[in-house]
Amino acid sequence: MNIDEQIDTRCGYVAIVGRPNVGKSTLLNYILGQKLSITSKKPQTTRHQLLGIKTSEKEQVLYVDTPGIHGKENKAINRYMNKSAKSIVKDVDVVVFVTDRTEWQDDDEITADSLRNAPGQIIIAINKIDLLKDKERLLPKLKELSDRFPDAVVIPISAENGDNLEQLELLVSERLPYGQFLFSDDQLTDRSMRFLVSEIIREKIMRQLGEEVPYAATIQIERFKKEGKTTHVDATVFVERDGQKAILIGKQGAKLKRIGTDARHDIEALIDGKVMLRLWVKTRTGWSDDERALKSLGYDDI
Repeated sequence: MNIDEQIDTRCGYVAIVGRPNVGKSTLLNYILGQKLSITSKKPQTTRHQLLGIKTSEKEQVLYVDTPGIHGKENKAINRYMNKSAKSIVKDVDVVVFVTDRTEWQDDDEITADSLRNAPGQIIIAINKIDLLKDKERLLPKLKELSDRFPDAVVIPISAENGDNLEQLELLVSERLPYGQFLFSDDQLTDRSMRFLVSEIIREKIMRQLGEEVPYAATIQIERFKKEGKTTHVDATVFVERDGQKAILIGKQGAKLKRIGTDARHDIEALIDGKVMLRLWVKTRTGWSDDERALKSLGYDDI
């Protein structure tokens, strides 16, 4: 009897990959049963790998949410996000490749190419089927993907309302190796509270502002300290131009105040306590296309 047969628990890494805005973060949040990864309708909301841990009596599944893989690497931050997403597939036991209904874009093709030599087993999840009135339209895509990935399992899902996610989790579980748990039973992620708070603030910016400013913004937590029953959080929002700073602050500071209020509510829910949040906005020209600036702002987790 080998050592794997002596261990009756399963534990393994599962990468969730796909093009931008295909529903990867929504999928992770639904599987975990709570919000961990930020979401918005804008593509490229996710910038970092994010580990979500789901533990049951006999298994621990280590899901890795990844930035959307995309073809336009016009800035250093785009190259960072692609490298972050593509690098993880080399080190996981299972890959969940998320696509969107009947639509197939150039970025889907780029994602598919990145998986050709992936050592882990591949599950292809066709997402957003709840938006498809005629389910028979899925049949050609199911066949096409099965032909292209003969060793993969193809499953239609809805990350938004949970269609077929129980079956997807079962497929994942069957492909996990036997092994001991790597994290404690009650741990949800390996990310720090500072990171999660900065992501909440960025989510509110992504959701409340137009097309340009959210992509030019990044967050740095300057202070995170509990004093009595209140956690004090000071955060700086960096943008690339003074015009973006003015938009983010808004007339008489109204926009920034609303972002702060919405973020504070979510942070209080996250830490289950009262929060005093202070936001500042500063211009840091060209941060998104500067390798050194990216590292100083926390984009160094590959």
